[in-house]
Amino acid sequence: MSDIKSQITPQVVAEHGLNEEEYARILAAMGREPNLVELGIFSVMWSEHCSYKSSRIHLAKLPTEGPQVICGPGENAGVIDIGEGPNGQKLAAIFKMESHNHPSYIEPYQGAATGVGGILRDVFTMGARPVANLNALRFGSPDHPKMKHLVQGVVAGIGGYGNCVGVPTVGGETNFDPAYDGNILVNAMTVGVADQDKIFYSAATGVGNPIVYVGSKTGRDGIHGATMASADFADDAEAKRPTVQVGDPFTEKLLIEACLELMATDAIVAIQDMGAAGLTSSSVEMATNGKTGIRLDMNKVPQREEGMTPYEMMLSESQERMLMVLKPGKEAMAEAIFQKWELDFAVIGEVTDTQHMVLEWNGEVVCDIPLGPLASDAPKYDRPSMSKEEYKAWANVKPLDPATIPESTDIGADLLKLMASPALASRAWIWQQYDSQVGADTAQLSGGDAAVVRIHGTNRALAMSTDCTPRYCYADPYEGGKQAVAETYRNICAVGAKPLAITNCLNFANPERPEIMAQFTGCLEGMADACRALDYPIVSGNVSLYNESKATGGGSAILPTPAIGGVGVLEDVAKMATIGFKAEGEHIGLIGGRGTHMGQSLWLSTLHDRKEGAPPAVDLAAERLHAEIMRDLIAAGLVTAVHDLSDGGLAVALAEMALASGIGAEVYDMKDAGLAGRWFGEDQGRYLFTVTDRQAAMAMIAGRANVDWIGVTGRDNMQAGGQDIFFSLTAPATHAVELGTSVSLADLSAAHESFFKDWMES
Repeated sequence: MSDIKSQITPQVVAEHGLNEEEYARILAAMGREPNLVELGIFSVMWSEHCSYKSSRIHLAKLPTEGPQVICGPGENAGVIDIGEGPNGQKLAAIFKMESHNHPSYIEPYQGAATGVGGILRDVFTMGARPVANLNALRFGSPDHPKMKHLVQGVVAGIGGYGNCVGVPTVGGETNFDPAYDGNILVNAMTVGVADQDKIFYSAATGVGNPIVYVGSKTGRDGIHGATMASADFADDAEAKRPTVQVGDPFTEKLLIEACLELMATDAIVAIQDMGAAGLTSSSVEMATNGKTGIRLDMNKVPQREEGMTPYEMMLSESQERMLMVLKPGKEAMAEAIFQKWELDFAVIGEVTDTQHMVLEWNGEVVCDIPLGPLASDAPKYDRPSMSKEEYKAWANVKPLDPATIPESTDIGADLLKLMASPALASRAWIWQQYDSQVGADTAQLSGGDAAVVRIHGTNRALAMSTDCTPRYCYADPYEGGKQAVAETYRNICAVGAKPLAITNCLNFANPERPEIMAQFTGCLEGMADACRALDYPIVSGNVSLYNESKATGGGSAILPTPAIGGVGVLEDVAKMATIGFKAEGEHIGLIGGRGTHMGQSLWLSTLHDRKEGAPPAVDLAAERLHAEIMRDLIAAGLVTAVHDLSDGGLAVALAEMALASGIGAEVYDMKDAGLAGRWFGEDQGRYLFTVTDRQAAMAMIAGRANVDWIGVTGRDNMQAGGQDIFFSLTAPATHAVELGTSVSLADLSAAHESFFKDWMES
């Protein structure tokens, strides 16, 4: 009975991540001193990871509603209307993004694997069959002695879990920056599809209804995982390895099938996965959402280790477990289903009307906590934040004087260096380790602007993308937040889909620092404005704070990284656009202009080691207009290839279109061909596209936007000989001078593939 009789000292309170003020609140809520079980439960429920105590007041400012929204934030995942299914039934997409940052730094394989497992459960617990996984990964400098190990482990963990569970990993992003040396980011996203009349929620109702535990047995792995994820790293990061969960994708697959089979009946009242804080959070959230109480008999919890105490059982984050409330009399039928799938099934308690969490063990009450203070009345902080002017002074981003921008003496050589850099190098080494086609509905593989997965049995599809540009968010949190949302919007439109809603994973450093709160609030303000302007609401998400490290060799704070996951619908997958050129002799159009913005550009930082200037401004009206034009062109079948412009600007976008097809291009510059900004500027809201019928395309665009016709696909042998020319910066026919350079596709491909190959083989 050590859980009950252990003395609660100031040191014990501090070890549970609670400060003096918070402990005083516990005493006031309980009217007495808690025992160790109760303290542990308060600890995890009031952790940053579970309570969002530093972010709740700001999250409430985000737009979360729209005609397409069925369920916004507050449930396991967001739910949106995606129209009809193969039999005329109404379908919903259910999706969310979650972080597993700290566990992945400590134990990269299991940290990443269980991140995938956890987000899968968030989605299928609501009745959806998962159809796609995506991820957003941030690593430190490739030169850091630990980084190759972390990259290898994380990628293997994502692939190992996703491949085995049978859900395709279809998209994502991977970035490198020294700011993540001591605290990498692993954000996992899952999208599922469900019938709208078969969506399940977490509110436990019906006094006397049985509470059922299903899935794997409870072990001692992951105890205090939520608390660990709510603090920065010190020098003892390796000692926290026991707080990392261990996953089993084969059990997860069985759990998916068993839950979906039971969901086809009328047995379930409520269901919740056991994620962060395990049995504690799942039971508290179910009872709180249902405005009821809960009683659990801890002796009935399936256990895989001897001598487990209630403290360990309630705080364990063992994977592949679910908690359900069933209708009375349905227990035997439900148990038969889970036994068929070789999973544990146990009735461990009942719904009560007390609005308390009561735990019994060996015939004694070992916990009796009012639910209000645990959840809705948890601490909520309005942390001090710098003003925008104060933040600008603190960040000390030097303004970029146009007169000091270096002149590019060789556009082609610059392009080769950029394409070979860690920022833009091919990620094929990563995504080739993921099974992207299991299920046979993947319509567009990794490497395009957005992933596309067919809605099974139809000719319609879901389009998905994850995006964020942290260097923009650091230089100007407001514009960076806008751009993160706009980038996913642009990517989804670039394949021809209509963007519907987003999820997010808000990764920031210590919120107790005013400069970090300025980053957080600034990014959220920008995100909110973008969502409103684009009719693109936020339906789910996750906040991950304290992402910084004092560990030896690590950096300080991460860059502000509000990762965005967008989802849209493509009405006819046969009209889906891709980035690769399709044939020689097609006209290349550019919507949004040549652009010259070099502030915070990859060209400036990668080639000249200068991180200066403001990020490019995001004109939300132009974003929406240009996106609508591109969707119209794609739907009309007038374009043969489409690609949005982002990192590296026009030259990089052209390179990616050529590499995706093996077809080169001849691109003209009307003036100032030597100006690097015209080729590498990162102005927003821009698309490249190719057409065979320029007149028809112009008829659809006329009066809506300007188009620059910048060249043709293929080669003009009079101006650029050879069979492997990528692009030749030549003057239009009215000029007599040749303006620059040519780059062979062979050299470009070799440069693009070199980084991961050389790094992983070294």
